[in-house]
Amino acid sequence: MNFWRYSFFTFTVVSVVIFVIIYSSQLSPPKPEELNSSRERDFGADACNYALGDESTFSWKNTLPSPLGSVPCKSYLIQSRYITSPLSEEEVVFPLAYVMVIHKDFDTFERLFRAIYMPQNIYCVHVDDKAPAEFKESVQQLLSCFQNAFIASKTEFVVYAGISRLRADLNCLQDLLTTEVPWKYVLNTCGQDFPLKTNREIVQYLKGFKEKNITPGVLPPDHAIERTKYVHQEHRGKDRSYVKNTKVLKTPPPHQLTIYFGTAYVALTREFVNFIFHDKRAIDLLEWSKDTYSPDEHFWVTLSRIPGVPGSMPNASWTGNLRAIKWSDMEDKHGGCHGRYVHGICIYGNGDLKWLVNSQSLFANKFELNTYPLTVECLELRLRERTLNQSEIAIQPSWYF
Repeated sequence: MNFWRYSFFTFTVVSVVIFVIIYSSQLSPPKPEELNSSRERDFGADACNYALGDESTFSWKNTLPSPLGSVPCKSYLIQSRYITSPLSEEEVVFPLAYVMVIHKDFDTFERLFRAIYMPQNIYCVHVDDKAPAEFKESVQQLLSCFQNAFIASKTEFVVYAGISRLRADLNCLQDLLTTEVPWKYVLNTCGQDFPLKTNREIVQYLKGFKEKNITPGVLPPDHAIERTKYVHQEHRGKDRSYVKNTKVLKTPPPHQLTIYFGTAYVALTREFVNFIFHDKRAIDLLEWSKDTYSPDEHFWVTLSRIPGVPGSMPNASWTGNLRAIKWSDMEDKHGGCHGRYVHGICIYGNGDLKWLVNSQSLFANKFELNTYPLTVECLELRLRERTLNQSEIAIQPSWYF
């Protein structure tokens, strides 16, 4: 009798415990992954559609990657939706190289890197010497997950508009020439850029130039003449670094070169990059440019205007839609900035999305993920949609946002 009484008591206790566990689990807070509900995804997609004024129905999934330090690389690549296989034969046979010069805002850089990443390409990242140690560590940790991405072997303390900014690009270019990836063109970016075109669209655009450099520029306008007319010096301060005009006249350019003025952001052929490190005209122009203002805005374009140079386009003018930028003094052309201006350049807000989507440029500048997150995420969403729609291979589930 005592045995049955004991058994009944045990059964009752166990049943109550099981009931309490089940009931408590139903009341417990959702797990982090459950927070990314379909309702939130729909809200994100609807917000983008509203900002853009279109009727796209592309679903919205985890666009915010998990913190890299909390998961192994393999899991990070899956959770962060990286594309890990080439999407077409056209892209495989036309690999690209990227130079990425960065100094702050890791989250924005991480989005840029993911947006332009393809496994057949190669990526060199130059991290400013004066960047915080935590930033450098985050970049190193990210790149360690990729065999085709690395930090420049030599880095610079970059001063805005100084020779150090040009050297940062050159350091990466020199490294890229030593890699085994047979890249066709190299494009340089900064950490606040974002692509407006898919990798395949960029490849097709570059192929149309038939091994010519894209170095938009013209003869110097009046406001740019003093940049190379006078000696300029970099000044590195504890709180501020800058380039100062000494008003001392410079010597004429070497080899009687005609100096041009253009954009610092270019697309260069591999043959041209090899030329700039070995041709005496290029070597001497670099030496002469060390004490000029913003030499990256005359170095590429001047060399690419020399007849006979690999990939040269002597009469190119502003040919090439590489960057969409809203300058503060050109509002009559672009309709105004819906974010905010910094140093005369628009940091894009949500109201700039339609203008960006309609742009024919390959990239746009500038973005701040933490200030205007929806602007970046909407561009990223639409870019991934087009990228996957252009694929010639089976799409992995983890590639969808």
